[in-house]
Amino acid sequence: MIPEDLLEEGQLRMLDVDASVVCPVDTHIRFIVTSADVIHDFCIPSLGVKVDASPGRLNQTSALIQREGVYYGQCSELCGVMHSAMPIKIEAIFNNNINN
Repeated sequence: MIPEDLLEEGQLRMLDVDASVVCPVDTHIRFIVTSADVIHDFCIPSLGVKVDASPGRLNQTSALIQREGVYYGQCSELCGVMHSAMPIKIEAIFNNNINN
């Protein structure tokens, strides 16, 4: 998560990150999640993605992103003090733009 004092114009407070996940449009994406400490929840509501991340276990879900754009999510499991500081940002781009 980008600290408030470092946000640039247009960035979203508590949602923008310094390293986003870049995915191709019109390609089936598989998310495999786990956790090192407690149960978390990998959730991107606008993509219909929600899967538990449990310690010692691999869980998976998939998505087919059909529109180019930016999709935000966060941990949706009350997992501890820093629960609200776990944003997710996915940038969906066309395949021919992946290497740029």
